[in-house]
Amino acid sequence: MLKGKNIILGITGGIAAYKSAILVRELVKRGADVKVVMTPLAKQFITPLTMATLSGHPILVDFFNPENGEWNSHVKLGLWADAYLIAPATANSIGKMANGVADNLLITTYLSAKCLVFIAPAMDLDMYKHPAVQRNLDALRKDGVHIIEPGTGFLASGLEGKGRMEEPEVIADCLDRFFSESQDLKGKKVMVTAGPTYEKIDPVRFIGNYSSGKMGYALAEECASRGAEVTIISGPVQVKAEHPNIKVVQVESAKEMYNAAVETAPSQDVVILCAAVADYTPAHPVEEKIKREQKGDFTLELKATHDIAAALGKMKHEGQLLIGFSLETNNEESNAKGKCERKNLDFIVLNSLNDKNAGFRYDTNKINIIDRQGHTTPYELKDKHLVAKDIIDYAKKFL
Repeated sequence: MLKGKNIILGITGGIAAYKSAILVRELVKRGADVKVVMTPLAKQFITPLTMATLSGHPILVDFFNPENGEWNSHVKLGLWADAYLIAPATANSIGKMANGVADNLLITTYLSAKCLVFIAPAMDLDMYKHPAVQRNLDALRKDGVHIIEPGTGFLASGLEGKGRMEEPEVIADCLDRFFSESQDLKGKKVMVTAGPTYEKIDPVRFIGNYSSGKMGYALAEECASRGAEVTIISGPVQVKAEHPNIKVVQVESAKEMYNAAVETAPSQDVVILCAAVADYTPAHPVEEKIKREQKGDFTLELKATHDIAAALGKMKHEGQLLIGFSLETNNEESNAKGKCERKNLDFIVLNSLNDKNAGFRYDTNKINIIDRQGHTTPYELKDKHLVAKDIIDYAKKFL
């Protein structure tokens, strides 16, 4: 899928630059037209002659050619490219990108680029783990940069750990997958709820559940990769949204998630209710920490939370697709079918805690999709990103 794509390959000054020769050859072999931009230090690790020979284009390092004054326009480069890939991306260049320090052609081209940007970090393990580097990577993610995570293995320092630039074939596969993704949801707006809710008892305690948010975020990524404009309404989770077409609305309690969902849903074409929302919340949360010495044994009074699925089912407008989830421990199918009918869902995704390696906290899931007519479509256990693809493929027939 890289055939005919224009790709800028940025090379920064790290020992992993030797892999860039293999990478440019791999991209060209797959049909891409590649232009290479190097930092001055990168020339010390791999020669411009090597990269020019492999790419078929002169290598760009400086803003202009000192011999004839010819200008290397970072603006034209940014407009030419379908993707800008920086590999290796050193800690120094990552910091400059995150903070807009435009002191070389590679960074000014990044700041001018209108295209997708990918970086493949490469550095020693302690540098990669440093809070400053992680802050800069988080900033780039928020700016829409796709991070191709480094691998774990033997490093140039002689140490072993995470920091190796990913292998060239894997990096090329990442770009290949991105350009091969269907855009069948282009122009659609999708809302996904994800993760748990925390219901406050006192300032340090809450009622919660084991949801990691992985399934909801996988669904959001799948929809965004297919062209949709996605809003995640997310409870407290550790996972992050990587795609630039995803907006994250952070909430904590069931009430906050209800308010955000009711406000957002009317403008959406597809609503996917994947969050594990608390059914009950403390009736009388307190402002100070409850002390054992003061309370001893005590009874916690609970009250029902707002039913988000039922509320959105009543609000659903013509042409809107409403998808629910049902996590069950017994009478799975009958409970899911009842929920689908009561809450006016178009279909419901059932998963069971009785299935090994499925449900909360796992990277895998096993589902059954049940429609309003009670028809059940079973799926095998698989990675949650593949489960997300199955769910959205199923949803396509309703759109």
